[in-house]
Amino acid sequence: MRLTARFWIDAYLARLRLADIPAFVTAHGDDHAGAVLVKMNTLDGQAVLYQRSFDLMTGARRWTVLSEGEERAMDEAVARQRGFDPDLWVVEVEDRQGRHLLDEPGLAE
Repeated sequence: MRLTARFWIDAYLARLRLADIPAFVTAHGDDHAGAVLVKMNTLDGQAVLYQRSFDLMTGARRWTVLSEGEERAMDEAVARQRGFDPDLWVVEVEDRQGRHLLDEPGLAE
């Protein structure tokens, strides 16, 4: 059984809070089936967008880089994605060290 998008977002934000990493929801998507983008803002004018991908061969899910570059360009990319998918969630993580915790166990599901 898949977790709802809202449940995953709440768990992710809680994990980030425990690690003292600021994060917030910048776009609220569909609570049940919305896709999720994570914008990693390193507070130096640069950002990376992550999306969850699905490996058809193994069935595994993992986070991959959708785009990276100037923060303004990443905001424009998010706006384009939201234009295609209004149910999309966007979480912005702010950390100078680039910590996003997406590689931790349990966050790819």
